[in-house]
Amino acid sequence: MTSGISRRARVLAAAVGTGVLVPLVAAATPASAATPAVTCTSAKAGLAAKLKKDITAALATRKGTVAVGLYDRSTNTTCTLRAGTAYDSASVVKVTVLATLLWDAKKTNRYLTDRENTLAKAMITKSDNAATSTLWKQLGMTKIKGFLTAAGMTQTKPGANGYWGLTQITVTDEQKLLKLVTAKNAVLSDNSRAYILKLMSQVVSSQRWGTPYGVPSGVTVAVKNGWLQRATNGWRVHSVGAFKGGGHDYMITVLSHGNSTMNYGIATIQAVAKVIHKDLAAS
Repeated sequence: MTSGISRRARVLAAAVGTGVLVPLVAAATPASAATPAVTCTSAKAGLAAKLKKDITAALATRKGTVAVGLYDRSTNTTCTLRAGTAYDSASVVKVTVLATLLWDAKKTNRYLTDRENTLAKAMITKSDNAATSTLWKQLGMTKIKGFLTAAGMTQTKPGANGYWGLTQITVTDEQKLLKLVTAKNAVLSDNSRAYILKLMSQVVSSQRWGTPYGVPSGVTVAVKNGWLQRATNGWRVHSVGAFKGGGHDYMITVLSHGNSTMNYGIATIQAVAKVIHKDLAAS
């Protein structure tokens, strides 16, 4: 063992002497560490290339691991970056909790109770954690998993032992959920969809950062954000939003971790959102 270490030390010393240590270290970096590229497709000529260029530029100097999803029904435009990468959900999962509650109520053809309405409103508009924990416990894992299956959200893994904020989410699944909330489907009733969008449009002003940043006037905004600091990967800062108006009907998901501060993560998300809103408005 000792001779192995000393031999490695001699090799490194020799490398330093010849100036080849840096290439050796660089070569040892796995190829997978290369930053994945933003991919976009669109039915609108030139739009995909513009979005790809601008989203890439918005993230060029940002630290952390960022995942992006955009879908615009009006121009059949999709952009993705790290769409399958899993993140701790933080409070973004609250939209899934509300959707599960409404999906489950629909199955027995009942309205939400006054208590459920109060909890749902606090959970979405103020990001109330106690209200979320109450609804999460009421629903239970069977119903939550049942909704995820019905919604086709196969990449979402509910947090164990009541830790809903540690639910694993991806851009792919968050975009699926936003699509369900914003168009007629068999999973959520029209009333349920309208209720979710209403609460997401009433989020308190201090929590309306993120994906709505730079939205053109006259475009409606529905948003839910999440933020959580942990010992590993720093701050998770996420934002999901649905936008309609100006000839567009689109949804944006930006998930991130490895942020030094919450505000750093917010700035990263807003840099992406700003160029998306601008490019769509100009198309």
